[in-house]
Amino acid sequence: MTRSLFRAALAAGAAVAFALPAQAEVTESSDSHFVTRHAVEIAAQPGDAWLALIAPADWWADSHTWSADAANLTLTPRAGACFCEVIPAEDNGDTAGLEGSAQHLTVVQAVPRKVLRMRGALGPLQSEPVDGVLTITMQAIEGEDGETAGTRMVWEYVVGGTMRFEVAEISKAVDGVIGQQALGLAEALGGMIAEEEVEEEPSAFDSAFGPTGEESGETPVTGLPEGR
Repeated sequence: MTRSLFRAALAAGAAVAFALPAQAEVTESSDSHFVTRHAVEIAAQPGDAWLALIAPADWWADSHTWSADAANLTLTPRAGACFCEVIPAEDNGDTAGLEGSAQHLTVVQAVPRKVLRMRGALGPLQSEPVDGVLTITMQAIEGEDGETAGTRMVWEYVVGGTMRFEVAEISKAVDGVIGQQALGLAEALGGMIAEEEVEEEPSAFDSAFGPTGEESGETPVTGLPEGR
């Protein structure tokens, strides 16, 4: 089953490769980890982009669900909650069907209009002793008139640990699948408006919250009262 899922993921990754943004790539890899990153710019306002992001049933690919239907997906943007899927019951002759479920990722940080960070192993990686962190950041795009013209979204998925897959192969498959979802969300919001290289971008954390105090020359804002 796992190998079949891997082959399906690899085929899907190849199928969407020509549609991916120019900046989509596996940015790092070793025998025990890989990092994939995608960036898209859309005309939607950050608030609208956030609301769409947390409704994956509207844009996630059916082919990358356990039930073959994205309508069964839910995502609760609260720490400790999950990006989960209901697997509908199927009656089999005289045997009553029982509903199943799957957890894709666990939410560890949700800051509306800024960042959604989730932890877990997606797809065929679920069968392996690996962990992954998917960080999706948002930044408002300023138009020539000074008003917000859209939203830049960066998807970064970091996977590490021991796995039975060849990293060179599974990383490309996962990269393709993540890219497909990034494009699916962009299309649900009206499509991309620009593509840029992302190699020189700040980290996912800095993209959402700005550089640290040492880098910016300012005292970092922690949200805690002074003296704590």
